[in-house]
Amino acid sequence: MASANGFASLTELGISNHSSFPILQPGYRRIPTPQNYPKGCCFRISSKICNQQSLGFSSLMPTAVKFREFLPRKAVELEQFITSDDEDEMSEGFFEAIEELERMTREPSDILEDMNDRLSARELQLVLVYFSQEGRDSWCALEVFEWLKKENRVDEETVELMVAIMCGWMRKLIEGEHLVTDVVNLLVDMDCVGLKPSFSMIEKVISLYWEAGEKKRAILFVKEVLERGITYIDDKDDDGHEGGPTGYLAWKMMVEGNYKDAVKLIISFREAGLKPEIYSHLIAMTAVVKELNDVAKALRKLKGYSRAGLISDLDEEGIKLIEKYQLDLIADGVQISNWVIQEGNPALYGIVHERLLAMYICAGRGPEAERQLWEMKLVGKEADGDLHDIVLAICASQKEVGAIQRLLTRAEVTNSLKKKTLLWLLRGYIKGGHFDEASETLIKMLDMGMCPEYLDRAAVLQGLWNTIQKSGDISNYLKLCKRLSDANLVGPCLIYLYIKKYRLWIMRMV
Repeated sequence: MASANGFASLTELGISNHSSFPILQPGYRRIPTPQNYPKGCCFRISSKICNQQSLGFSSLMPTAVKFREFLPRKAVELEQFITSDDEDEMSEGFFEAIEELERMTREPSDILEDMNDRLSARELQLVLVYFSQEGRDSWCALEVFEWLKKENRVDEETVELMVAIMCGWMRKLIEGEHLVTDVVNLLVDMDCVGLKPSFSMIEKVISLYWEAGEKKRAILFVKEVLERGITYIDDKDDDGHEGGPTGYLAWKMMVEGNYKDAVKLIISFREAGLKPEIYSHLIAMTAVVKELNDVAKALRKLKGYSRAGLISDLDEEGIKLIEKYQLDLIADGVQISNWVIQEGNPALYGIVHERLLAMYICAGRGPEAERQLWEMKLVGKEADGDLHDIVLAICASQKEVGAIQRLLTRAEVTNSLKKKTLLWLLRGYIKGGHFDEASETLIKMLDMGMCPEYLDRAAVLQGLWNTIQKSGDISNYLKLCKRLSDANLVGPCLIYLYIKKYRLWIMRMV
């Protein structure tokens, strides 16, 4: 079958809005009758839009006039297809074919078969153009193209012309607010006449609905395409993954920031027993990541406003609602990832675990994120060092001892234990309020010849000092002060302690 090269030909051929017409059910053919004529159809070949008038053919003298005169004078200009040479070279057979097809006394295929030797390829193209106009029988254009396919007389230019005609009809159906079923039926009819739709064509239909604000109709269109198993020529994206209508629609939602809607789209289709293309699942997982990231940003802003005294702290109920929202998003992401894994395509496993890793990082879930790092490694996809450092910091903030030890051991084995990694570890401890562990990390950095940043040193010392006020244990504070002093990072420290019971001051120089 010929492949439809999408909507590119619309621009190339100068074709915009076209016609609306009755749709045949799949597998059912009929000879058009006057009652089936399209009403208010419009087919334009140039950018000049004029008023349309219907003109009967049989009243014209085919042997005495040029093809332009067979068109409504204020209707259609064929600047892209008709030249003066075309007009001069048109044979009487062309005009006879038009007249016979207009009368509809016989099947179009029979008429064309009888006149096969008398019609050139150019004249056959112009027959298609003629019957795509307002007031003409649109089905005759389909019948003509189907006959051309059977006779092997379809070249690339003819395919582009027919694709442009079909695209125009689709646009007219959408702009005329016809049923979504009518648009899908047109895709079926294209296949019936040997013109297989491409993904770019389906993509354009979705865009037309979307730009018109008919988002629900766009969803219904994609759902109908999936339910009826409409086949199309797959286009490939930059990563080599198969694109599809569901993924494109989910992407449109993401562009507008409706991340949750993109996730719901995939889940609702799957729960309805449909099977969207796998690539759409990856887009939905990306939407989960973006939604979780937005939630994390909002939480950081709230905490900043709270510290500045602009708002009160979140109450326990509010915190629980936020946590539930995050957990629900993660559950959706995990469900979608399971569907991808069930498809059994090992090439996608690394991408799935990468998306899960990003989800858990955005949600601040250290152990789960660490697990995804190892899962990625097992399927042959190594995460970069920055991701390992971020996960290490999250685990440190939650004091996940086992995960921290595994990540540090990996860094040591791969010779990637550098200052940056230990700084992430240190700041994770500081964020989680684990100042004893932060002090040990500072001392480890000094032992390795690394110089911690001033703000990090000051934060740890301040945290240890606050700990002394609660526990009274000064050993870690003194140990860190001595080590910093030995490294000439602090001057001599005077440590003092007042024991109220005995009214006793104890002072020590470090």
